[in-house]
Amino acid sequence: MSAIKIVALALIVAGTLGLVYGKFSYTKETHQTRLGPLEFAVKQQETVNIPQWAGVGAIAVGVLLFLKRSGQ
Repeated sequence: MSAIKIVALALIVAGTLGLVYGKFSYTKETHQTRLGPLEFAVKQQETVNIPQWAGVGAIAVGVLLFLKRSGQ
């Protein structure tokens, strides 16, 4: 399997996941303080929304790459 087919399949999968879930969350550590033997950390949860046009676009580009590579 060529690299272009792998990229095409990855775009199709990523676009489908973007349409199905629509957003994802992750936790990032923003502040950390040490006071003697004590350690304090502030963690903040961030949410990233994935626009529908990005999911559809990724699927379309993936399909085009896959079909173009299959035709050669």
